[in-house]
Amino acid sequence: MAQADGAPCPGTALSQPCVFKLVLLGSGSVGKSSLAFRYVKNDFKSILPTVGCAFFTKVVDLGAASLKLEIWDTAGQEKYHSVCHLYFRGANAALVVYDVTRKDSFLKAQQWLKDLEEEFRLGDVVVMLVGNKLDLGKEREVAFEEGKEFAESKGLLFMETSAKLNHQVTEAFGAIGALVQRREEGGPAAAAERRTAGSEPEALGAGQMLRPLEAASPGGAVGRRPPARALPAPC
Repeated sequence: MAQADGAPCPGTALSQPCVFKLVLLGSGSVGKSSLAFRYVKNDFKSILPTVGCAFFTKVVDLGAASLKLEIWDTAGQEKYHSVCHLYFRGANAALVVYDVTRKDSFLKAQQWLKDLEEEFRLGDVVVMLVGNKLDLGKEREVAFEEGKEFAESKGLLFMETSAKLNHQVTEAFGAIGALVQRREEGGPAAAAERRTAGSEPEALGAGQMLRPLEAASPGGAVGRRPPARALPAPC
């Protein structure tokens, strides 16, 4: 199976990392850019609000294979909301982020999920709900159980993180990358079967250490879909 640019994926004669698109969605100031910067650069700094989008790449070594994540960090401000839809089209995965100290950002994350549902058929993308800023736990407005229960009700992966403390950031990106790769290896036939059967509740439960990944079914979902329309150039 070839990636979008025509280069072969693992399993072909000229093995190169498969390229997968991952979008970060969520309200402004929930820490999307900080999560991406921590994951890609292993650093944390105060970051100004994203204007339009920011773009990161990282090659992930999964042992038997490797993949290249194209991370599209979308702006969270309401005035950019309609533009952001252009960036998550054609995505393989999404991290929907909220701030555990802001209940409004949790409610907004639910709206982002509805937006995703308008763009994708059930099972076309791997989605993880992420509660960030765990280092501010004393100011928490969204309980771990509340996030976990919502994620389970929607068949999502779930994790709480702290970009500042580098708590479970690598685990979150790594887990979603591994599951996307597993689904890619499953091929289109597995994708069609999965959409018929529905989501994988046994595989997409919740838990701080992403326990469900060990139980994920090998017959994954859809491979990389091309964007429905041309995307604006990365910021």
